[in-house]
Amino acid sequence: METSESVRGAFDLTGRVALVTGAGSGIGRTTAEVMAGAGAAVVCGDINVDGAEETARGIVGGGGQAETARLDVSDRHALFELVDGIVGTHGHLDVMCNIAGIMIDSSIIDLDPDEFDRILSVNLKGVLYGCQAAGKVMVEQRSGSIINMASAAVLAPSPGIGPYAICKAGVAQLTQSMAIEVGRRGVRVNTIAPGFIPTNMTARYYTDPDGSINEGTKAAMLTPMAKMAPLRRVGLTSDIGYCVLYLASDASSFVTGQLLSPNGGVAMHY
Repeated sequence: METSESVRGAFDLTGRVALVTGAGSGIGRTTAEVMAGAGAAVVCGDINVDGAEETARGIVGGGGQAETARLDVSDRHALFELVDGIVGTHGHLDVMCNIAGIMIDSSIIDLDPDEFDRILSVNLKGVLYGCQAAGKVMVEQRSGSIINMASAAVLAPSPGIGPYAICKAGVAQLTQSMAIEVGRRGVRVNTIAPGFIPTNMTARYYTDPDGSINEGTKAAMLTPMAKMAPLRRVGLTSDIGYCVLYLASDASSFVTGQLLSPNGGVAMHY
């Protein structure tokens, strides 16, 4: 029989260690906060170390456990070094959240090869390196959950973000392939594919040349987007953070190789 205690315990991450890449802002920051709120000791990794430190300070100020690491996910050596350091300090790594990402706006036909290499190095190779570094540790300890961030763009293609969607489709396939390889060792690997979430990345659509947010342009963009969704709203970073918590926790102990897409119903799949 399930009880209030067992249900709360299923989502409890007390005693676990989580590494969150891209923790300096947006979905990464909120995910780090949610992981800490569930009891995990969180390592906030980001190339924007100031942002990561701000995230960690907020977590610690709220009574949680967090530390900061400057991290360029396109640097495989740096990721392995960070994971090794975490294991050396804490003795284990239980949750790996590969969230760091960048965006370029380009049609497929006009895609610059150098720009494509740049987005591949972060959005696909960076996830691969994170999976490798965490996976080696988790396979050895015979437990762990890896959560990779894709995008609903893999389910509902949009013009102008094809290079981004290509990377995220690769992440979805990487997740499934790895899940098959490591499942017998007690390691789970899943993908989250968010719909449109207002973050620093998406703010480029309504940011003025001086760097300020144009609230009129923002409203003009988000209002029709909300109307297109069956739930009649755009997403929040917390909508994604709590999906990560589910996949990180024992509540999803029978879930691996899956793609979960919180998108308000804009894209549906089975």
